[in-house]
Amino acid sequence: MERLERTKLQRRSYKRSININGHPTSVSLEDGFWGALNEIAASRNVRVSDLVATINRDRRHANLTSVLRLFILEHFRVLASRAEGTSEFSSSTRKAPPP
Repeated sequence: MERLERTKLQRRSYKRSININGHPTSVSLEDGFWGALNEIAASRNVRVSDLVATINRDRRHANLTSVLRLFILEHFRVLASRAEGTSEFSSSTRKAPPP
């Protein structure tokens, strides 16, 4: 039962307001993705809103939430491939720059 409750909590989406280039924007992501964005931003010494603004500036898709999820996935794929010593995964998404 405890595992089921943890899974439900991990799936819960949270809407947060982020200021992107002076414009307030609401973004709804699961808690794990917010944590990942915070981790990526901290590793680059930038605020989450600045990281999102950079991702937003280069996006090719209409949905910002989807673009953020794809960015996070690509970021951790690149890290995993480096850790394994393999070539980077190819993707149609924007490549995550090195941390």
